[in-house]
Amino acid sequence: MAQGTLLYAQSGGVTAVINATASAVIAEARARKVKVLAARNGILGALREDLIDTGKESAAAIRALAHTPGGAFGSCRFKLKSLEADRARYERLLEVLRAHDVRWFLYNGGNDSADTAWKVSQLAEAFGYPLHCIGVPKTIDNDLAVTDTCPGFGSAAKYTAVSVREAALDVAAMADTSTKVFIYEAMGRHAGWLAAAAGLAGQSPDDAPQIILLPERAYDEAAFLAQVRKVVERVGWCVVVASEGIHNADGQFVADAGGAKDSFGHTQLGGVASYLAGRVKEALGYKVHWTLPDYLQRSARHLASHTDWAQAQAVGKAAVRYALEGRNAVMPVIVRGSDAPYRWRIEPAPLAKIANHEKKMPASFIRKDGFGITERARRYLQPLIQGEAPLPYGRDGLPKYVTLKNVPVARKLPAWKE
Repeated sequence: MAQGTLLYAQSGGVTAVINATASAVIAEARARKVKVLAARNGILGALREDLIDTGKESAAAIRALAHTPGGAFGSCRFKLKSLEADRARYERLLEVLRAHDVRWFLYNGGNDSADTAWKVSQLAEAFGYPLHCIGVPKTIDNDLAVTDTCPGFGSAAKYTAVSVREAALDVAAMADTSTKVFIYEAMGRHAGWLAAAAGLAGQSPDDAPQIILLPERAYDEAAFLAQVRKVVERVGWCVVVASEGIHNADGQFVADAGGAKDSFGHTQLGGVASYLAGRVKEALGYKVHWTLPDYLQRSARHLASHTDWAQAQAVGKAAVRYALEGRNAVMPVIVRGSDAPYRWRIEPAPLAKIANHEKKMPASFIRKDGFGITERARRYLQPLIQGEAPLPYGRDGLPKYVTLKNVPVARKLPAWKE
């Protein structure tokens, strides 16, 4: 058995396949006879010394984790600041790692999590503690730099495209005497990848969604309303997909929920679909329906993409391998070999090139009028939603998911005062 313990933690908004990564991490570590602890509720669990012994879980439970959505060990939105500004927290974290002989730290999350893993690696180096930190990619926003795509995105993209196509059939059936405009709100603060994925639902300009609003382009209300009118007059109805992060030319979010902030310091969004519906009804007089899928986008394991599921497991397995090889401050990223046939591989990338960088939609992926995606975008997106991931169902007609025991590890340190 390798000397030391591996600590795994989940961070930020969960995805339909983040537990597939966790399953791969634990299975790979077990195969290499490495003890794995999990931090309950992300980095907070590490600070609180609230750790879980994954060795108490059966092999069958760990396998079932691969098809279970949510975050098996709990996640959190909690960002550590710089080493200078948050020194007390970093020193506490190091105390916990030492107390449990943690030599490998895997942090599974998005951009802020990559930043935390990078900072922890710097902390360990500054204190001379032998620790290998690996960032493990996850986000439905697909906005991590360097990696071609992010585990979690493909499944959310598939859910979005399928939902928009199905809803469009409903709208088309009712448009003569009822709803003329349907508005779907997709997650995406600064990058419109998920809204763009809705474009896979249709093939021609008259297919839904006929209008996609992306944060990469400033929202112009007059142009938007004119486009809605044009589509309804031509097609008879219109489906709009709007990213929650669309903003005007001054940079102000169209849907700013009272200026509230989340734990990462981000403006709380949500409500852009209802706002747009109100404007369409008031200005154009059309009957409008709208939807805010919110958590459904990231929790829909029943519509997971097989590509996404396979990549989620591949980065987990690679993260363990990199850690045990002695790599530090890196992330296993997905590198695309070709679009058709779709080929990909996993390679290590420095966290310094990923943390605090954001990948937005390239201009070449956005239609010239700003209301749709290009063929280049379609070639990029299409492979990511392909295939279905296996999912067992019970006699009650519902998916058979697993709930872990999550047996806590005995604390060795005084309680942490937050």
